[in-house]
Amino acid sequence: MKPTKIQSSFIVTFIITIIITNIIMSTANSNSNNTPPSSSSSKIFALSQATKNKIQKIQDIIGQDDGGRGMKSLIVPNDLEKAALHITTSLSSTKAKENDAHVHVVILSGFPCCIHENPPTETDGPPGTVAIAKCILGLVGSRSSTCISKSNHHVTVTIVTDECNEAVFRAAIGKADSNSDNKIHLEVFPSTQNMKEEDYKRMKQIANEKCDILIACERAGPGIDGKCYTMRGIDMTSMGLIAPLHEIVDMVQNKNNDSNNNDDKVKFIAIGDGGNELGMGKVIDKIHTNPKIPNGNLIGAVTSADHLIAASVSNWGGYALAAACALVKSDIEQSIESNDDKEKENIKYWVEKCIPSTKHEIDLLDRCVDAGCRDGVSGKMEATVDGMPLKTSLDCLQSITNMCVE
Repeated sequence: MKPTKIQSSFIVTFIITIIITNIIMSTANSNSNNTPPSSSSSKIFALSQATKNKIQKIQDIIGQDDGGRGMKSLIVPNDLEKAALHITTSLSSTKAKENDAHVHVVILSGFPCCIHENPPTETDGPPGTVAIAKCILGLVGSRSSTCISKSNHHVTVTIVTDECNEAVFRAAIGKADSNSDNKIHLEVFPSTQNMKEEDYKRMKQIANEKCDILIACERAGPGIDGKCYTMRGIDMTSMGLIAPLHEIVDMVQNKNNDSNNNDDKVKFIAIGDGGNELGMGKVIDKIHTNPKIPNGNLIGAVTSADHLIAASVSNWGGYALAAACALVKSDIEQSIESNDDKEKENIKYWVEKCIPSTKHEIDLLDRCVDAGCRDGVSGKMEATVDGMPLKTSLDCLQSITNMCVE
């Protein structure tokens, strides 16, 4: 039986629809092979299993509880991976690919626990913070010859700390590269008792206009009573050492709550090693019940991070985040190139761009000590961190680097 005219028309239309659909899908797949991840690709980009395994091993390296403070129970599985994926893909977002676009990264740091010294700054914090800052600048652009996203945008990293920590952080940052559009800036704020209206306006500007990625590394965080404490339970806020930097996090999170667009929401990533750091609110119950944190109910920081990186030493958490970002960046570019012969070369390239060398860290810590920085445990003005010799930190850094390139 011959088909009617109506049946014939339906068949032709059906065939044409299939052809057009195939063309559209083919074009989309072709474009996806040469397009970097979008702003939401931290949700959709699938890391290789090899990269996932390396990042987990890096978390294992920094999570051995070398300081004996019970931080193993504070580790959040996969948060190191999620943090690195968020940072790396955010720098390749739609906004970042716009001509002359500017991506602003804010890093909060500073733990003035050497309360009777001037400056009261400890050696844990500045090195890890600068490692993250320089990693982020290193992630700009692409090594891939097929990637369409080159260095057509600028990144500004703003490190924010208390006035009492200014000298040490300036020493840690060192001399800026005047030839680069991508820079590290330092913003300092007075103690809570000395904050003025213009200081709060400046803080609000950072939170609302100059913050696309928010990170805290060894930043004192307020406990349940709103005050920041040392591990020994000494109130740093009442001593006039603490600027209310946690309010930057509050402002950003309030802005997130007011937004209906998930791509506009700013994630908060935090690094800590003792339970009293900004962002540790994510595991506050574990801090309160940890037998190795005897003052947990008092000192436990209540502000919660989206992604929390717990480490034996916060500097090590900074190195780990830099390394994880290098691995994620390499994985993304490898997926674009699809050239297995260049995989190790690609990883080595991003490792060198993103992870500090041992010499760099020795020089940085020497500058910090020359500026008056002290070991937060021993109280001595020397290049040790949390009561451990410098070699321990350098060995950790080298182990992280080796894990990336093995």
